[in-house]
Amino acid sequence: MTLLKPIPAPERLIIALDVPSTDDARAIVQELGDAITFYKIGLQLFPVGGLELARELIAGGKKVFLDFKFYDIGQTVKNAVASASTLGAHFLTIHGDRTITRAAISGKGTSGLKLLAVTVLTSMDGHALRDMGYAGSVADLVLARAQIALESGCDGIIASAAEAARLRAELGPDFLIVTPGIRSAGISHDDQVRVTTPGAAIHAGADYLVMGREITKAADRRAAAAHVVAQIAAAL
Repeated sequence: MTLLKPIPAPERLIIALDVPSTDDARAIVQELGDAITFYKIGLQLFPVGGLELARELIAGGKKVFLDFKFYDIGQTVKNAVASASTLGAHFLTIHGDRTITRAAISGKGTSGLKLLAVTVLTSMDGHALRDMGYAGSVADLVLARAQIALESGCDGIIASAAEAARLRAELGPDFLIVTPGIRSAGISHDDQVRVTTPGAAIHAGADYLVMGREITKAADRRAAAAHVVAQIAAAL
């Protein structure tokens, strides 16, 4: 088994609040209660009160992952990260290009915000990369962007669990690996392509798992979250 950081199983699960409104998000958070401490706010909520919700969750003792995937000219990214660093969030995503990662590190300054570079989206496969003009494999591009993130001073990366074992071996034990595209056995993959179960992701070396629909659309969200946390705990 890969050497894992001392993070309790419940804190390794990040719930993606990819829902239409902050009222929907608050209902999920209320139902999950103290079972979940970490939430992701992404582009769907951003224009309809996502930042206000982030502040609310942080004030209530929750950890927040801002999944904004910043991508722009360097100075704009630097300024955007500097602004985001004042919110008190735990994670922020940026794209994994070298100019972007270096600008983001500069904007972060001495804040406690952890920067995660996006490598390749888990909805993409080799065919999608070839359509974009990249002839190499998904795994090779993920590793190349991960190495850029590490060299630039990022705290970690977003990558699928399919690449996690190789990334952990290449990048060492301290670099954070946060994995979306996680589904329990028997659950629909929806629009994800490179999908792995919670236990397999942990065994591969992932530190945090990002999950949304399996839990947020469950009839009993708290039970669904507990089922995933149990899988994580069994793999530790």
